[in-house]
Amino acid sequence: MKISDPRQVAFAVLCRVEEGAFADLTLDTALSRAPSMDPRDRGLATELVYGVLRQRGRIDFALSRFCLKPLAKVEPRVLILLRLGAYQVLSLDRVPDSAAVDETVKLARQEGLARATGFINGILRSLVRGRNEIAWPDPDASPREYLEHVLSLPRWLAREWLEEMGRESALAVAEALCAAPPFTLRVNTLKISREEYLGRLREVGHQAVPTLYAPEGVVLTGRGGGPLPGAAEGWYQVQDEASMLIAHLLAPQKGEKLLDACAAPGGKTTHIAALVQNEASVLALDLHPQRVRLIDEGAERLGCEQIDARPWDLTRPPDFLQPDSFDRVLVDAPCSGLGVLRRNPEIRWRRTKDEIRRMAALQKIILENVAPLVRPGGVLLYSLCTLTPEETTGVVEAFLRKHDDFTPEDLRSDFPHWRELFDGQGALRTFPHHHGGMDAFFACRFRRRD
Repeated sequence: MKISDPRQVAFAVLCRVEEGAFADLTLDTALSRAPSMDPRDRGLATELVYGVLRQRGRIDFALSRFCLKPLAKVEPRVLILLRLGAYQVLSLDRVPDSAAVDETVKLARQEGLARATGFINGILRSLVRGRNEIAWPDPDASPREYLEHVLSLPRWLAREWLEEMGRESALAVAEALCAAPPFTLRVNTLKISREEYLGRLREVGHQAVPTLYAPEGVVLTGRGGGPLPGAAEGWYQVQDEASMLIAHLLAPQKGEKLLDACAAPGGKTTHIAALVQNEASVLALDLHPQRVRLIDEGAERLGCEQIDARPWDLTRPPDFLQPDSFDRVLVDAPCSGLGVLRRNPEIRWRRTKDEIRRMAALQKIILENVAPLVRPGGVLLYSLCTLTPEETTGVVEAFLRKHDDFTPEDLRSDFPHWRELFDGQGALRTFPHHHGGMDAFFACRFRRRD
C-alpha cells in the first residue's frame, strides 16, 4: 500500500492523535508528505480523520453491539482500525460496505496486524448485517444517553449541557458540533475587497457566498479543481466567522496603541491591523516563541505593519509595559475550546471538568495581569471559543468583583445590526445551530472608568 493511500494516512494520523497529537497539525503534516495524492483521496483521508474523531461515541456504541469483549480491552491500534471501518459503514454512503470492510482488513495486514484480521472482519461484517437493528437511545426518553451514544459527547459533558441548557438546546448544540464546519475565509482588505475576491473565486471555478455577519467573510460552498486564488499574495486568511467578529468588537481606531494579549496564531491580530489600515501600533504577546513566529509569518504574508510580536507568559505581570499605556486590549484567552469541537474534535475526548476549572483560574490570572495596562477610558475585550459558565460569565463576574474601575458594556448599542448575536447583558454568544453555522464564541467588553 502506497504512503498516499488515504486510509493508511488516516490510520497513521489517528494513531498519533491517540498518543496526544493534534489532529489538524498531524493531518497537515501527513498530507504535505504526499504531494502527489489525488485531491479526492486527500478529501477522503480528511473525512476519515475528522469523522472518526467527531463521531467516536456513536461508532463505539455501534461496535459494542457486535464485539464480544469491552472495547476498552481491544488493542488500541485494532480499535482504531475498527472505528475507521465502522465510520465508513455507518456514515459514508459513497463507500460500498464491501470496500469498507475489505480495505480495513487489508490495512490491518499492511500495519502488521494480520493476527487481528479475522476479529476485524467478523465485527465489521456483523455491523454491516445488523446496523439497521441497533437500538439507538431515544432523544426524548434518554437524552443523556442520546448525547453520549449518538451525538458523541463524553458522559460528563452530556450531563453538564443538559443541566445548563436543557434538553432541546443541548441536543441542538451537540448535533451542530458533530457536523463538519463551513469552510470560511477572511478576505484581507489590506489587499483586496470581498467583492473582488468573490469574483476571483468564481473565475477559477470555486463557489462562494458572503458570510451573514462579518463584512470580510466568505463561505466556500463548492470547490473547483484548482487551488484558492491569492494564497501567496496574502488575499485571505482561513478563519471562522465568529472569530472574525472579535476584532470588530474591539473597535480599534487609527492612531491607537493596541495589545493582543494571547495572540497566536495571529488571525485576530492581523485582522486588527487590517481594520485600522496599518495605522495603529499592535503589540502581540504569546506564551510560546514558536507560536510568536507564526504571528510574524502571518503578518508578513498579509502585509500587516506595525505589529510587534513577543513571547511572554501572562501568568506573570508584563513588567516591561507601562500601566495605563494601551487604548484597547484584547484577551482572546486560552480556553477549553468546546465551541470549536467540529474543528478540533479530539478535544471532546480529552477535556475534563477539572481542566475547565483550571482554565477558568488561568483566565482570571491573565485578566488580572493585563487590566492595569488599559488606560482610563480604554477598552478591555475578553473573548473565548467556548460556552462553559465557568469560563464565560464566571470569569466575568470574578473580574468585576475585583475591579470596580471597569464597567461591562452592552454591545447591542454599538452593533445593532448584530443584535441577535448578543445575550440579555449585551455579551456576544454565537452558536452554530442559530447563527449561520459559525463556531460557538463568547465575548464581553469592559470600559475602564476615567
